[in-house]
Amino acid sequence: MGPLAGFRIIDLTTVLMGPYATQFLADFGADVVKVEPLKGDLVRQIGPMRTAGMGPIFLNANRSKRSVAIDLKAAEGKALLLDMCREADALVYNIRPAAMERLGLSYEAVAAVNPRIIYAGCYGYGQDGPYAANPAYDDLIQGGACIPYLYTVAGSGEPRYVPSAIADRVAGMTTLSGILAAMVARERTGKGQRVDVPMFETMTAFILGDHLGGLTYDPPLDGGGYRRQLARDRRPYKTADGHVCALVYTDDHWRRFLTAIGQGDRMDNDPRYATFAARMANLESVYAELSDLFLTRTSAEWVKLFNEIDVPVMWMHDLQSILKDEHLEKVGFFRPLDHPTEGAILTMANPVKLSDTPVAEARPAPHLGQHTVEYLSGMGLSRATISELIRRGVIHDPSALSSDAPDKASGPAI
Repeated sequence: MGPLAGFRIIDLTTVLMGPYATQFLADFGADVVKVEPLKGDLVRQIGPMRTAGMGPIFLNANRSKRSVAIDLKAAEGKALLLDMCREADALVYNIRPAAMERLGLSYEAVAAVNPRIIYAGCYGYGQDGPYAANPAYDDLIQGGACIPYLYTVAGSGEPRYVPSAIADRVAGMTTLSGILAAMVARERTGKGQRVDVPMFETMTAFILGDHLGGLTYDPPLDGGGYRRQLARDRRPYKTADGHVCALVYTDDHWRRFLTAIGQGDRMDNDPRYATFAARMANLESVYAELSDLFLTRTSAEWVKLFNEIDVPVMWMHDLQSILKDEHLEKVGFFRPLDHPTEGAILTMANPVKLSDTPVAEARPAPHLGQHTVEYLSGMGLSRATISELIRRGVIHDPSALSSDAPDKASGPAI
């Protein structure tokens, strides 16, 4: 059942940041009701896909959720949403707070129908600053949080983004922690509260935790940046037949490594290698020499050696080899799932392990509006009322019940 069995989450989020957070809630057993605009979550359209609206990023961020499609700009749609909030434990959104207020779904409006609700928003910028009304996407936040700049300092030439929606996912995990903390507080006080998670501030803290460096002090001791992470040769080492990832870090690592390659007296005779501080002061030359050394053996030879002497090493996987990683195979990380319409798909296990309340078994990601009729019927709406709402384009259901629905779609801007 999962540790959150019995909790209900109204999920207004789209694309990735919010859905990533709410997927963890679903994995932990909460009943996550994904309320989508009538056109559906934009990320449904990112392919490749077998069926329209069921792209892989959507499938991998929305498992174990129910989908209810409602036009929240319609008065009846807003009323339905507020009714859904009356018995909910949390509402999660990732549009700008001003847009929620324009929809009539501000914290005050939602708390008026349910004072115990956790009202959680994840969006671009804190609402007390001049960027409050600005739109935000992962690329923009990466840039604002110094990531492309750090690539240039590390010698990668032109600034670039991390080839992953890292800002969305880090902010999503931060949102998850805020929601869970607010739930714990409510268990103690009986009161709900508002949770706000701005992407820009979240990612700035995430990056500068490593790179504020000497700027931590007043006056500054340097211009900032963690030298080891920014070293030009801090990268996977090229071997005789590929690449491998290794980190010779502590004094013990270095002594075992140098002994294994026949240079056991190097730390005693070469002051650059003698201590951790000395190696940090000579990172460029130390890493450059390592880079040359790794060219003398194959990846498999280096992995075998490093494992034998207990020095950190890892294969440099590509998107195909990771699927066959022996460790991930052993722990059952990649799991086949038989989706009712998509057939055989590959899903990934939630990495969190709980001894007494294990993560709930994954259920397939839903089609747009798949649970609209089921959910609204459970709220007490009659079939006639639901049919009329479908006919007028207030809600969407993909079954035969929606055959009279007009071709209409609207919803909050992302």
